[in-house]
This record gives sequence, C-alpha cells and structure tokens, in this order.
Amino acid sequence: MKTNRKIAIVVNHVKMENEDIADVAFWLSRPPAERLAEVVRLRTNYFTWANGSFPKSIEKVVQHRPL
Repeated sequence: MKTNRKIAIVVNHVKMENEDIADVAFWLSRPPAERLAEVVRLRTNYFTWANGSFPKSIEKVVQHRPL
C-alpha cells in the first residue's frame, strides 16, 4: 500500500550578522556532553574526509586569544 507523504519546507531568514549570535546561543543552551560529542563527530568527519582516516593521536594545543 503506497501513501503520499508531503514534507513541509521550512525556511528561517536570518541576517548574516545575527547568524553567529544564534549559533552561539544554540550551543550554549546544549549540555556540555552534547557539545563535546558534536566536536568529536565533526573532527572525525573532517580528518576522515581530508586524510582518508582518523589519526592515531592528535597533538594537544591550547591557544589563548589576546584580550
């Protein structure tokens, strides 16, 4: 039995200067474990895409921006 499903297209218009603010607000509203899991997922995807595989180790570097 075949059913026709329709998906509503949703668009939110956001000014470019407000986009960063909205992104920061969204991620600050998420729990730290979810934010960390997303960073790990993005990093894994990037290294796999760029290098073909995830490296065995990653150098730990912390940089501070001047105030």
